[in-house]
Amino acid sequence: MIRTASLALACLALAGVARAADRDFCADRPGKGSPPCVLDPGRFQAELGAVDAAFSRGGGVQVDDVSYGGLELRLGLASTVEGQLSWTARERVRTKDHGVVSTVSGSGDLGAAVRWSLKNPAGDGLSIALQPFVTAPTGSNGIGSALWQGGVIAPMSVPLTADWSLSLTPQVAARANASGAGRHVGYALVSGVGHAVGPVNLGAELWVDRDEDPSGHVTQASFDLTAAWAPKALKDVQLDASAYVGLNRQTPDLELVVGVAHRF
Repeated sequence: MIRTASLALACLALAGVARAADRDFCADRPGKGSPPCVLDPGRFQAELGAVDAAFSRGGGVQVDDVSYGGLELRLGLASTVEGQLSWTARERVRTKDHGVVSTVSGSGDLGAAVRWSLKNPAGDGLSIALQPFVTAPTGSNGIGSALWQGGVIAPMSVPLTADWSLSLTPQVAARANASGAGRHVGYALVSGVGHAVGPVNLGAELWVDRDEDPSGHVTQASFDLTAAWAPKALKDVQLDASAYVGLNRQTPDLELVVGVAHRF
């Protein structure tokens, strides 16, 4: 019995050391960029966009695009690799074009990705990763795409000081043509700075997206403000809010997002 008790205590001590050695909590939320950090092997994380509402006004056209339940599931597969699944439970797009109102709603496409850390998987110091992704056309008509899509993201970050950090998220993707037949190239870049104030991380980002659809090339851009709060009493929980301000006519005038992330 003494040997059994000693073994149990040793296992508990080792478990405590393993938990203490866990990497810092690192969520994909908030913001449009992706961090280069990777979950510890065997750790699971769920991230939920409770509400994401984008509003556009101009030229006699009003568009309100609101989604609920934007879910991302992450699982640490190895010390430098994690897998991801993403899906939006409900999206509703209401368009008012010179007095004529139309509405489409439904669920979104299913996304899958693998994040492979090339340097510093915990996200400390200079951190770089590659993230190939695919999107399956499982969404509702008018909400999802009719074709498979995919691409690669290359998130990277570097600390500037003890409280400031710089991040870059370039992306290239094969996107479905608006006609529903064929694909074209799209590019995106998110650059941002972050500042830690106690348990709150504040961020400012510039997002630019270039879509080269054959029916017409479109460039979108926004200035984004983000805030994430990790309560000290809840080690593995983060609450967040974001506001994205459109910088040209092709971009929604304002987008507001709130969400939560939980590591298990």
